Amino acid sequence: MHIQKPRDVLAIGLTGGIGSGKTTVSNRLAQLGAKVVDADEVAHRITAAGGAAMSAIEEAFGPAALRPDGAMDRDYIRKLAFDQPAVRSHLEQILHPIIRHTIQEELQDVTAPYCVLVIPLLFEKGGWHEFMDAVVVVDCPVDVQFARVKKRNGWPDSQIHAVIEAQASRATRLAGADFVIENHGDEADLIAQVDELHKKLIKIQAK
Repeated sequence: MHIQKPRDVLAIGLTGGIGSGKTTVSNRLAQLGAKVVDADEVAHRITAAGGAAMSAIEEAFGPAALRPDGAMDRDYIRKLAFDQPAVRSHLEQILHPIIRHTIQEELQDVTAPYCVLVIPLLFEKGGWHEFMDAVVVVDCPVDVQFARVKKRNGWPDSQIHAVIEAQASRATRLAGADFVIENHGDEADLIAQVDELHKKLIKIQAK
């Protein structure tokens, strides 16, 4: 299933490995006037209590997949998915079509100079590249990713390694990038790079 871009809208894909800094970059682009749609935020919304994916999730994985408030138990499902690849595949079959449909709805009537789709698994899952005019990769070394996720999430080392290994390699992402934001310095340097990217995207849109 492919989503279709509204006519005359410059669509930019933003991706990077876990802990790379995608949220900081997308937040800055939003401050500069871009329309930002984050696939992870959409996923959280559709797996909240009463979300569009919840009936299918309960049917597929049983009551244990739900928290007491009716939202998906993300810790339970995450562990289940990494222990059982078939579970991960089934979950993706449920979530991805709903995520794509929701994003397509949100991109109608865009008035911003360009839109940014934050897609963590852009290189891992098909159906996105045909929609995008360019891809921005937020890049940092793997050891920096690991340290950031450890500090932010407090996950066991094995879980962090599993997530990183399940994602596309750093080399794969860099090979598919039209623009690269390097995020292994301080935040001021990161913001300066994002501001420069914004200027380039405005020029592209103006052509």
